[in-house]
Amino acid sequence: MAVRHGDKMTLVAFMQAGNASVYAGSWRHPATEHGYLDASYYAKIGRQLEDGCFDLMFFDDRLAMPGIYGGSVAEAVRYGARPVKLDLSVVLGVLAQTTSHIGLGATYSTTYYAPFHVARTFATLDHLSRGRAAWNVVTSVNDAEAQNFGVEAHLGHDERYDRADEFLEVVAGLWDTWDDDAIVHDRAAGIYADPAKVRELHYRGKYLSSRGPLTVPRTPQGRPVLMQAGSSGRGREFASRWAELIFTGDPGLEIARNHYADQKTRLADAGRDPASVRICPMAYAVVGESEDHAKEREAMLLNDLVDPIASLTLLSELMNYDFAQHDPDDPVTDELIASVSGIRGLVQNLRTHIGGETVTVRDLAAHRATLLQGPRFVGTGEQIAEQMAEWFHGDACDGFVLAATHLPGAFEDVVRLVVPQLQRKGLFRTEYEGKTLRDHLGLDRPTSTFRSTAAATTGSDA
Repeated sequence: MAVRHGDKMTLVAFMQAGNASVYAGSWRHPATEHGYLDASYYAKIGRQLEDGCFDLMFFDDRLAMPGIYGGSVAEAVRYGARPVKLDLSVVLGVLAQTTSHIGLGATYSTTYYAPFHVARTFATLDHLSRGRAAWNVVTSVNDAEAQNFGVEAHLGHDERYDRADEFLEVVAGLWDTWDDDAIVHDRAAGIYADPAKVRELHYRGKYLSSRGPLTVPRTPQGRPVLMQAGSSGRGREFASRWAELIFTGDPGLEIARNHYADQKTRLADAGRDPASVRICPMAYAVVGESEDHAKEREAMLLNDLVDPIASLTLLSELMNYDFAQHDPDDPVTDELIASVSGIRGLVQNLRTHIGGETVTVRDLAAHRATLLQGPRFVGTGEQIAEQMAEWFHGDACDGFVLAATHLPGAFEDVVRLVVPQLQRKGLFRTEYEGKTLRDHLGLDRPTSTFRSTAAATTGSDA
């Protein structure tokens, strides 16, 4: 039996605040609207997703143009390989005012931002959205990003997660520095807030320190929802400690089942209730009015819209390795796997997904930039709902992070044709029943863990 909260799917819309979705050819799609520099574009998509009762729309981010391939950003710019990335705090501010129910999430890096900044940004968003904020925690390290921030040397993979643990301790501690009832607004006595209920944090760890308190009172959700997508062993340990919604990239059903079981076990071993954490793989839904129509749409997406160089450009960004030195049909050798951080799990997944032992550079690139990064559901609305139900009932997920092949049409198709079928099957809500993102996800509102300044000084009580 699946270890999940309730019998309803979680549906998350995977967004980019830029020229292309996670599908690199989306900007070339004939139905794509190129309104990504206009606030009304994001407002329109947000309202559309609310009509479909989605739990959350969250935005991926990078802090540089893809510039690893060939040592230049030229190919990213030429082929539209996601060279545009807007400031997400502004985009989510727009959405906080133009939507009413859907959760609003953003990716922020523990490498390039300070804990106080992240704590304040998401606490502010949680207030202004009336309890709908989520933070997707990443530890991403990429040479192009590093150069934009003047970083010359990075911590190793596992040590980067060690630092991220401290980062989360600081952020969570800062969110807890205000008690829920600290503000009294006593006009007659002239007392704004009770100083005994607003505390300094005085966190000091190996990597980070912060005095506090936060300049934003405790938020409607207590804390914004925490998302995480690490798939390595250390990444899964980190998720087991912190994540409330885990975003995965499992391309096949059996891979997803194994990942789901492993992560739920890790959550239990960490002393957390596995049912309290949602695990959602990224997926594409290619919807048609008929099965033949859907397959025609799929064929166009697979064959016509993503230039191979765009694929290699994005693969180089992901792996922080210049694939321009390889022919696309070169096999991925053990030597290459050993030399490129993060590639091993991707190769293993692809071998399982496509069969055989040989994976080429072209295979890897297609996985990153086309429709191979997660499951691809193709068909009518009813057929896609059946495919999604197979994963949900098959102990492979608690829902899905749906990526768009084009915007806003891909989400329009899902809301119009797929969501009603999921609702008919009793797998998805027909209306929002709560006010906050935690309500949508069935998550408890956390109580403050701040007990005393002396305990927080040790760095273990945040």
